[in-house]
Amino acid sequence: MRAFDEFEVVVPASTANLGPGFDSLGMALNLFLHLRFSPQERKEVVLRGEQWKGIPADDRNLVIRVMREAFRRAGREMPPFRLEMESDIPLMRGLGSSAAAVVGGLMAANQLLGCPWKREELLLQATNREGHPDNAAASLLGGVVVCSWDGQRLHYVQSSPPPLHVVTAIPSFSLSTERARDVLPQNLPHSRAVLASSRANLLTAALLTGRWELLEVAMEDWFHQPYRLSLVPGMEEVLANARRHGALGVALSGAGPTVIAFTREPERVGRFMKQVFSRHGISVRVLSLLPCAQGASVRLTIGWGRSKFVGNTEGAER
Repeated sequence: MRAFDEFEVVVPASTANLGPGFDSLGMALNLFLHLRFSPQERKEVVLRGEQWKGIPADDRNLVIRVMREAFRRAGREMPPFRLEMESDIPLMRGLGSSAAAVVGGLMAANQLLGCPWKREELLLQATNREGHPDNAAASLLGGVVVCSWDGQRLHYVQSSPPPLHVVTAIPSFSLSTERARDVLPQNLPHSRAVLASSRANLLTAALLTGRWELLEVAMEDWFHQPYRLSLVPGMEEVLANARRHGALGVALSGAGPTVIAFTREPERVGRFMKQVFSRHGISVRVLSLLPCAQGASVRLTIGWGRSKFVGNTEGAER
């Protein structure tokens, strides 16, 4: 493989479910994973920032593993490179850090291979890797994405994100997706499943039509949140009372432990969430974020401190 031009992959964070949209609804947020690639005779991974503690800087790194799998599918050998990783996305907090790494690795491999895969193919690969499409679709495509995945066929609808603030309360402890899934029941009573499904339908309609006043009810979930309350002390009180403190709707972000709230009053909501978690002995970092309309992108480096956008989910322009 010939030497390549330096490039950077930028991938947004994501929040999934938004309450009842379990494993099927995701939204991109304005926290970002940056992957900077430059040609080098020997592969090197450099982790920039303090949050990478415990993350391997070798072939065990998730980005490298995803890239190797992509090159194997393409029947090509991966070239050596220098990879610098930097991220604003908290790890194992329910904000799509692993999905961003998977999407970033696929975007990078696609760029190095000459962009053989289009958007739908990259999303299918990411979904197969993650096991569900919600976070990956939001990070790859941007905006709000509603997905249907049966293990083989993937369908989705992408929409512009809501013009609202997203307050995130990020606990100081991590929570693995596996642990959060272990507490879920194998079956739901029919009446509860109908209620949960109706809330998910209402949530999708509210997001697509801009009926923000419906979020209060539409984000109330019966699929997973009631079973995860014990995993995040203080979450039950936040879910029950945040709307009285300026939230339009509130939910656990993905598998947690982060809790999010849509609002037009981010400072008021943030104060309330921080106070509640503090009373329960949980230290949280509160951020006022915005939904992100653009998904993952590739930018060629053309000089010190300068870059050129060359494409997002459709690959670089040739």
